[in-house]
Amino acid sequence: MTDPISDYLTRVRNAVAAKHRVVDIPASNLKKEITKILHSKGYILNYKFEEGVNTQGNIKIALKYHPVSKESAIRNLTRVSKPGLRKYAQSDNLPRVINGLGVAILSTSKGVMTDKEANNLKVGGEVLCYVY
Repeated sequence: MTDPISDYLTRVRNAVAAKHRVVDIPASNLKKEITKILHSKGYILNYKFEEGVNTQGNIKIALKYHPVSKESAIRNLTRVSKPGLRKYAQSDNLPRVINGLGVAILSTSKGVMTDKEANNLKVGGEVLCYVY
């Protein structure tokens, strides 16, 4: 696997398309931070980090659906910066997803954060993905 972040996003996208309740993903520190952001912004219901003996473990993500319409809270997950073409944004030119209704997840020198947090801290970084 050459791009673990794309694999993470694809697993979540496929689970949403198949209307699964829980998706299991191999863990890494970057994936854990992305999962925490998705939970804090209300895109997923819950998550659990399971530690492995010789491996980094797994992330179990409980996906969030509307109780009546059964529509997912995640409408779109898009990978922006890819291994072949990295995309960076400066602090004064951070991306806005659907005019502020979505979230852009950035990897900055201060850690993984959303576009709004990066704007408050006046830091730029690599734009990992868009979520809405």
